[in-house]
Amino acid sequence: MPGIIFAVILMLSFYTGTNFYVAKRVYQWLNFFLPAINVKLFVIVFVCIALSMFFGFLPIPSAIRRILSWIGSYWIGVFVYLLLFFLLADLFILLGRLVKLIPGPVPGNIRFYTGLIVIIITICLVIYGRIHLGHINNVSYNIQTNKSALSGDMKIILISDLHLGAVNSENNLSKIVHEVNKLKPDLVCIAGDIFNDDLNSLHNPSGVIDSFKSINSKYGVYACPGNHDGGRTGTVNEMIHFLAQGNVKLLTDEYTVIDNRLVLLGRLDSSPIGGFGGLKRKNTAELVESIKSNLPVVVMDHNPANITQYGSEIDLILSGHTHKGQIFPANLITNAIFTVDYGHYQKDNASPHVIVTSGAGIWGMPMRIATNSEIVSIVLR
Repeated sequence: MPGIIFAVILMLSFYTGTNFYVAKRVYQWLNFFLPAINVKLFVIVFVCIALSMFFGFLPIPSAIRRILSWIGSYWIGVFVYLLLFFLLADLFILLGRLVKLIPGPVPGNIRFYTGLIVIIITICLVIYGRIHLGHINNVSYNIQTNKSALSGDMKIILISDLHLGAVNSENNLSKIVHEVNKLKPDLVCIAGDIFNDDLNSLHNPSGVIDSFKSINSKYGVYACPGNHDGGRTGTVNEMIHFLAQGNVKLLTDEYTVIDNRLVLLGRLDSSPIGGFGGLKRKNTAELVESIKSNLPVVVMDHNPANITQYGSEIDLILSGHTHKGQIFPANLITNAIFTVDYGHYQKDNASPHVIVTSGAGIWGMPMRIATNSEIVSIVLR
């Protein structure tokens, strides 16, 4: 617990400090052509925007909470790029002074034009990221199992990280379902983070249920819970019931046999936000050993950090979680942290195939830059 408290304090301190830096640079830039700007009013507005995502957790009317959530979600993306490009601009100015190309003190026109470039680039990237988010890629893989028990090919459609309840997520769901149905799947697997922490954040619950029910899959729709499906607000049981209403079968450290052709195992996430209402992740080795079958075994495990827990008895692991970073430069970070943060991976011939999707939805900022929203089509042979 002390470690968690320290980490939270460290993160809040970093967020506060970097917001102060961004606020100072934005104010200096605005002051060039709005010299009469009221500094107190600017500070109040900036603080409210920066804290809007935290206000959304307060017990306030749902309409206000949604507005604050919308502002906070966009602000994360805007803030990331303002911080990145203001730092680059200051580095440029510092290097210019060191080589005597820029005099000191720094002329006001240099501050103004570097600030203008930062603002323009940030606005363009945020607009592009928001538009690009709506484009859903179809990605396909052919996977050959080491077992001969699979009779004929099986087309599995993998989606993950819907984050229902996030900005524009429910409208996005109907588009995702339409694309999934066009692929004519034998089996649909949802590899976690179906919800965005709280079932109550859905705007149109009945519409979401109808969208799930409209998925056309020969052998049905199965899911495993991700870290954001842990029921942070105590709604985990309601989430499970909700999915059942939409004909989505949630596997919580359970397995099922699909048409006597393959075994599908769904894992509880290893680090849930909310704790899954008391459900605990089982020992992987013991769980896998309990599967008495010569059929191919497919595992849905939300976090690809867990892939080292599986051996040759597993044929295919389906994961999400990483979003492939979602926006640049976070994709560089996920690539450095995870053995595989995206795509197909197999350590050696005796190891399971792993497919990690960048996700069909988004978390936090409603934008994608240098990554794609996607639906994955897998032909298992």
